[in-house]
Amino acid sequence: MPGADEAAIAVAEERLGRRLPPSYRGFLAASDGWHVDQTAAIHRLGGASDIDWFRDPYGMTSMDEPDPGADPSEQEVLLAGMWRRALRLETDSDMSHALLDPGDSDEDGEWALYVYKGWSGEVPDRYPSFRAYMEAMYRGFHADRAAQPDFVNATTRTRDAHVDEARLLALRGRYEEALPLLEEAFAFGRPRSAVLLNQLRQLLAPSRSQGYGHLVADPLYLPEILPLEAMEQANGRGWSGGDEQWLRMMVARGTAPEVAEAVLGAVRDGTHQYAPPGPWGRAVADAREEARWGATDAAWHVLREAPPLWEPPGPLMVVPLGLLADPVLGPLFTPERGRETLATPRAGETGPAPEPVPDLDPPGLAWLVEPFRYGQPLEGYRCVWVEGAGPADLPALIGEEGAELSAPVDLARSFRRAPQPHEREGVELWEDRAVVAVGRTAEGWAFAFDGPSHRHLHDRFLSPAAAASSSGRAVVVWCDPRRPSPDDPAVFHVSVAERGEELYAFTMRGTEIRRSGAIPEALDPARLFRPKSTELDNELRVLEALHTELGLSLPRFALTQGRLCTFTTRSWTRAPRAGEGFAYVSFVRHRS
Repeated sequence: MPGADEAAIAVAEERLGRRLPPSYRGFLAASDGWHVDQTAAIHRLGGASDIDWFRDPYGMTSMDEPDPGADPSEQEVLLAGMWRRALRLETDSDMSHALLDPGDSDEDGEWALYVYKGWSGEVPDRYPSFRAYMEAMYRGFHADRAAQPDFVNATTRTRDAHVDEARLLALRGRYEEALPLLEEAFAFGRPRSAVLLNQLRQLLAPSRSQGYGHLVADPLYLPEILPLEAMEQANGRGWSGGDEQWLRMMVARGTAPEVAEAVLGAVRDGTHQYAPPGPWGRAVADAREEARWGATDAAWHVLREAPPLWEPPGPLMVVPLGLLADPVLGPLFTPERGRETLATPRAGETGPAPEPVPDLDPPGLAWLVEPFRYGQPLEGYRCVWVEGAGPADLPALIGEEGAELSAPVDLARSFRRAPQPHEREGVELWEDRAVVAVGRTAEGWAFAFDGPSHRHLHDRFLSPAAAASSSGRAVVVWCDPRRPSPDDPAVFHVSVAERGEELYAFTMRGTEIRRSGAIPEALDPARLFRPKSTELDNELRVLEALHTELGLSLPRFALTQGRLCTFTTRSWTRAPRAGEGFAYVSFVRHRS
């Protein structure tokens, strides 16, 4: 439709008592009104003679005014006042309004435009200017027609070329340049833009789910995509209708039901493994072997060097997404490491390597006194270190009869402990069997860690150090923190054995010290536990001494955020001797 001349626009401004914002004046000069040819809430924008003040005929101001005494944001205040001062632009709509607000303006004199869809009950959509609104409408016009094969013009050709360019940039590690190209193409609904953009976003926020549509059933991409979908469901972030609804959705996208069910089961029980072919697959296997025993930093060093070996299964993939669903390797992907992977050239492409992100595991044991998870301290722990043995040897050394290593367990949710004695047939009530996470320290010791431990160290404690030391030294540490009762002080125990014999041990209970054997001066409890120091300072001092004197450490990341194998130990408590009393109390809560 022809534009309005300057005189007609001036007449409208005189009638309204305001000069119109620049982009809207430019619109009227180019087209005096507009028929919106798409499925939108606004069907027609009026010309210069049609527009008028809205004046809030439906009383929306009172609905959006902040409550007395509230502390509203600037945007909430603007919205509440918008209804009475806005300029109405539409002349035909689906119970909707296009409102220009002179009270919400910028330094260029542009007024914000609000689109209110009366049937939705939602807060109006805000655009910073009329131009921004029309640009969004232009993008929407193309997105609505993107699936039509004959819908081709200069705009679609340009955006499709940007998708091709972004794909190459992403593979060359220049993801920051690729992102805006893909975001723009996605806004225009261009094919391939969404799936490529979502891959970059997934690596930038590894815990955030993205959508990949029918790629979940494509034989090329299924090994990378389907486990990711299954991981969301297994972690409780999937479909609210449970596994049945999830399976129906996978089948609806073309996945064979037996395949989807098998992948979900393997992801849920921790047995799924990302196993791509070729040199990349061998690097993944090497990294998993490091990470499954707790050496997550070493595992990351392997993965950081391997992306050039990765070969995309097809043209719609620019990152190895399957790593994220691997139960052992997936937890290694922090946002910082995700960015490092994105910035590393892949699939034979070349480019500068990014600056390596710092390692995550601190040396030694001092981190045990820091917040363990969710900002909370570690409420007790116990650990066995064994020199000269591998983690897989520990069940035979200190495990209960028939003990075997489990599949990797998600330690981030809760530390697994053995069922209570009364819950297991053949277990005596006095027994204290622990479910421990196993791994290998940076110094080569195998370890078995239980924490937080809710069992208390008492006089019937039987150190597993001697049983664990058949192949070399073994060290046992048990920290049992202070309880609310002053008669139940904090306890800290250390015992060291070699070749089946205990060399020395000490137990610090409050201010009382029990010792045996020739304790090295560096570990002398009288030197480490000082009466005027806090419990935390004393604990830190002995942990630092154990690291310095014996070379003990524990991998923080694996124990707080990763997955490790577990097994159940023999009892840490000896049987009652003749004449010793023993009582076991369990509490069962019944709902009334």
